[in-house]
Amino acid sequence: VPFCAFCYGHSRGVTTRVVERVVKSPVGVYGLLALPFLTLGMEKSIYDTVQSWQGLDPNVVPADRGGFPSGGSSLPSFSLIPVRKIARRLTQAAIEQNEPKE
Repeated sequence: VPFCAFCYGHSRGVTTRVVERVVKSPVGVYGLLALPFLTLGMEKSIYDTVQSWQGLDPNVVPADRGGFPSGGSSLPSFSLIPVRKIARRLTQAAIEQNEPKE
């Protein structure tokens, strides 16, 4: 959904307006250097929020998959909601069975 929204906005000229507005701002052309970091932060926020909504903690990396791009779980979570407490799913049951019990 976020990518579709980006494509729709780009087709309507939003990207051009954002770049023009940044260049005309007090920071000028140097503000364009901040855009990749801002968009990456927005992407991580969406990813972490969806993970939390699904009941998966974005700060935990299961053994069978990597983190948000290569180690994002070591970064602070940008989730807009807390991790949802839901009943176990079949995919989570296999992961949790492999974890050592205290």
